[in-house]
Amino acid sequence: MIELWPVVPDDERWQWTLEPFAGVGPLRFGMSPGETVEAMKNITADAEPHRHYHPAPWSVRGSEDGRYLDFGLRLYYWQEQLAAVIVDALCGPQVYADGAALVARVPSTLERWMLDRAPAHEPDGTVTYMGGGLACSESLGVVINVQRAGDHLLTRPMLLSTEAFDGGSYFLPEDTWEIQR
Repeated sequence: MIELWPVVPDDERWQWTLEPFAGVGPLRFGMSPGETVEAMKNITADAEPHRHYHPAPWSVRGSEDGRYLDFGLRLYYWQEQLAAVIVDALCGPQVYADGAALVARVPSTLERWMLDRAPAHEPDGTVTYMGGGLACSESLGVVINVQRAGDHLLTRPMLLSTEAFDGGSYFLPEDTWEIQR
């Protein structure tokens, strides 16, 4: 039987560390699309050309996105600079922040970790919630979204630059905020 939602075990994933608002793994916020391709070329041959996206007809701004689907990453650029990295729960690299794994976790467990660390790390001592109940860490620049894995939901973190976090991430396509399959 073919498994529809295979989840790669942590020990078979690349292990990356989040540097809040600076970058993750070999990727640095502010990189151009060409610089990210260069940074990823020794990690994966998987790449799809970047595409331009306009979030709404009234918007004069748009974003470029880069996809490393087999590797489990979607990258978004704002004004030609890397501004968001979204990690696939099923196959993306494991990302650590303050020693905690952020990818492919039970959402309530990761939310509990965020709530426990908030008094010492978050600006107002609490976790912030976005529309849809997505927990965010203002000190890490992380929004915890979810992704379906069979009958379960697993965490699919959205790692944001300072500009993206402060700007409301309006440049991201609508589907980035939805539960992924």
